[in-house]
Amino acid sequence: MPKPIPIGARGAAEETVAFEHTLTARHPDLPPVYSTPDMIRLMEIAAFLALQPYCEGDEITVGTAIHVEHRAASAIGARIRAEATLESYDGRFYTVRVIARDDTQEIGRGTVGRAVVSVGKFMERMKAKKA
Repeated sequence: MPKPIPIGARGAAEETVAFEHTLTARHPDLPPVYSTPDMIRLMEIAAFLALQPYCEGDEITVGTAIHVEHRAASAIGARIRAEATLESYDGRFYTVRVIARDDTQEIGRGTVGRAVVSVGKFMERMKAKKA
């Protein structure tokens, strides 16, 4: 198990919106704005970074739940920052409050669930599923 993770532990991740992060990249009829899946990915990275310093050995955290709203559009060139703050935990399961902002406004918010796993044990389970 990881070292105790204090409520309020924080992480952040940033990126600049490029064409590959837009709805248009997924379908030409959609507008060239930051996609919800990319916003969620950035939020997940921020949540991972908030918890990872407390993991030990081959431990990491993996996503278990996502509850977010994407509230505003961001154009190509916008700088997006996702911030994550540990809100609560139950055993090896953690709930992280996430928020994303662009250069001018909040664009999304919600929670991300994560669980601590041993990479070695996790990979053994994945191999067993293949067999």
